[in-house]
Amino acid sequence: MVDFKDRVAIVTGSGGGLGRQHALLLAARGAAVVVNDLGGNVDGTGQATSAADGVVAEIEAAGGAAVAEYSSVASADGAEAIVQKAIETFGHVDIVVNNAGILRDKAFHNMETEQIAAVLDVHLRGSMFVTRAAWPHLREQNYGRVVMTSSASGVLGNFGQANYGAAKMGLVGLVNVLKLEGAKYNIRVNAIAPIAVTRMTEELLGAFGITEEQFGPELVSPAVAYLASEDCELTGEVWSVGGGSISRMFVGLADGYFKNPLSEGGLTVEDVAGHLDEIRSTDGYLIPTSNQEEFQKLGAKFAG
Repeated sequence: MVDFKDRVAIVTGSGGGLGRQHALLLAARGAAVVVNDLGGNVDGTGQATSAADGVVAEIEAAGGAAVAEYSSVASADGAEAIVQKAIETFGHVDIVVNNAGILRDKAFHNMETEQIAAVLDVHLRGSMFVTRAAWPHLREQNYGRVVMTSSASGVLGNFGQANYGAAKMGLVGLVNVLKLEGAKYNIRVNAIAPIAVTRMTEELLGAFGITEEQFGPELVSPAVAYLASEDCELTGEVWSVGGGSISRMFVGLADGYFKNPLSEGGLTVEDVAGHLDEIRSTDGYLIPTSNQEEFQKLGAKFAG
């Protein structure tokens, strides 16, 4: 049985929706949980303590341990306060689930600077700030599990979400770097791209006829709990999770077209135009785990 006895978890944006379900499940499995939530609106405006307090009350009523924390992840000081709450209350931190998010959707040609900054601040910078604040503690104890919340809107794209999509794909880049930097310290860093009906997504998903019965947030949390567990030795993964389905998403590097500049001359524009089928073919792809592996592929080309 996967459990979290003696583990301390931070779950950002856990006053409702996905984060609430993550916090409830981790606590039910034995973790002490820092329930962080600013208590604002979907667009990030406003602030209240009731959301985080309510989830803490649920956890405590079920016999679990939790503490509320109300800072914004969008500032480095707020992130430090969240981690410090875990240290002061429970003595250490083992798990960081970066879930906090807002929406400021608009077609790109109408998107204002503030709408770009606000979404990047919460999703990308917020996840980076909270993880950075926890990172020294995870390294020192030679253990940690970090789960980022990406999105198909970033990995695949979605109309009207240029700010959100850029932030969510940025988190994949963050995962790819931290999987390497955390490896020797037994820190595993993974991401989910969830599909769930929540306050943030009910209008968008409802337009496709998707219901909460089919895609409830409680159907995402088991995957998060596994990635946050000691049992999980995976790192650098991105999982699409929702509606009872879990699938790996990945960046693949195809074999492509190669013209050896040492023996065949330099690459020309006409070479590119004339070999589009080879360039775009997905046959024979590999899944590199770092940019060094991309160079290994190129080295093999030069070696014939």
